[in-house]
Amino acid sequence: MSATSPPLPSTPMFPLQSVLFPDGYLQLQIFEPRYLDMVARCHKAGSPFGVVSLLEGAEVRRLDPQAEGGFVRERFNPVGTLAHIESMERPQSGLLHLRCRGGQRFRLTSSHCLPHGLWMGEGELLVEDAAVGVPADLQPAAELLRTLLHNLEQGAAAADLPLQPPYHWADCGWLSNRWSELLPLRAEERQRLMQLDNPLLRLELVADQLDRLQIRPA
Repeated sequence: MSATSPPLPSTPMFPLQSVLFPDGYLQLQIFEPRYLDMVARCHKAGSPFGVVSLLEGAEVRRLDPQAEGGFVRERFNPVGTLAHIESMERPQSGLLHLRCRGGQRFRLTSSHCLPHGLWMGEGELLVEDAAVGVPADLQPAAELLRTLLHNLEQGAAAADLPLQPPYHWADCGWLSNRWSELLPLRAEERQRLMQLDNPLLRLELVADQLDRLQIRPA
């Protein structure tokens, strides 16, 4: 841990098949006992949990047929994003619907699994993206995202849209993160983009993907 990095105290982890970006939105259905208790505690305390992308295993804990009484191994990336609960609903007993927003990124230096299957991790918080304006040659990425949002607004409820206000169209970090969530990327590509500390470089890589996919302004 570097001397200038704030520590991440012991925090519950939620390994997922997806990658959460800062300011991104995440909707979850919680039904596993290990997470029902964790989410209730986080919501009551107003504290976040960590989202980390799985490298091995599944989102739902499963018995391992090769290990008597054991579970399938879970392994995840050490760099993840804090998830802050914005709303929680309980449609029925044993089921929670969550709506979360991505916060600060972190890097784990250690993690351990509790007896009931919940992972806890400790490490350091990563520096938040500096505010970097979108240069002229990358403006098409902002125009395309505005157009995409306008099209999505025609057929979906505002709360269900993948892009939520506040919008920061002139900020490289925000713009690149939203595209990184939406583009059809492999999990490892999405993870690499999330881990990049340079928001301008992240947006340049996103622009390369847009060109590769031939996504251009009309």
